[in-house]
Amino acid sequence: MGEVSPFRMECSPSVYQFKSGIKSRKYLKQQPSPRVLSSHLTYENIPKTFIEKKTKILLILRNPKDAVVSYYHFSNNNPVLPTFSSWDLFFKAFLSGDVIYGSYFDYALGWEKHIDDENILVLTFEDMKADLPAELRKISDFYGLNLTDEQIQKVEEKSTFKSMKENSGDTHGKLANVFFRKGEVGDWKSLFTEEQSKELDAEFEKYLAGTKLGEKINYPKYCTF
Repeated sequence: MGEVSPFRMECSPSVYQFKSGIKSRKYLKQQPSPRVLSSHLTYENIPKTFIEKKTKILLILRNPKDAVVSYYHFSNNNPVLPTFSSWDLFFKAFLSGDVIYGSYFDYALGWEKHIDDENILVLTFEDMKADLPAELRKISDFYGLNLTDEQIQKVEEKSTFKSMKENSGDTHGKLANVFFRKGEVGDWKSLFTEEQSKELDAEFEKYLAGTKLGEKINYPKYCTF
């Protein structure tokens, strides 16, 4: 495994914005309104104008154990990200925040402070897997789209993991298998040791236990052997 920290700094949100800001603004101005943007930015790095104008933000979270396993495979299969020689090394880097965009828990806590803001809707990957139509209805209502049941069904058909994976060759080209692997809940059990599970349990307890966002993640249901 190569050095991780310099790469992490190079790809930090602030550096990325600095390097691509002018080009991005030019591109965005050419897009018709309303615009939909996808980002991994922390709350602190969201442009101030978004906050001032109360731009509606949809935040989708995944439980940390499945997130770290997914991230491990994503990093190792993505040609522009660091490659880790073992799961154990990546797990340690994840816990210490020595990965792209840093600590999962710092990221989550930044959003926790604003979970009740009227312009922010928080959903989870697990809830979307369990009842996608219900979560799509929340999104529709949040953005004032007023979609009919028939429209919700059409969106559901095209946005399941299975459907997106089948069409990923067209949407993501050669990186299709990097972005679409399993899309399952509970895959963390394929790599976690009991000791690692307890280590992450302790981190969750330290940072997110008792918070509204921690409750949304439903850690006891999705993160226990």
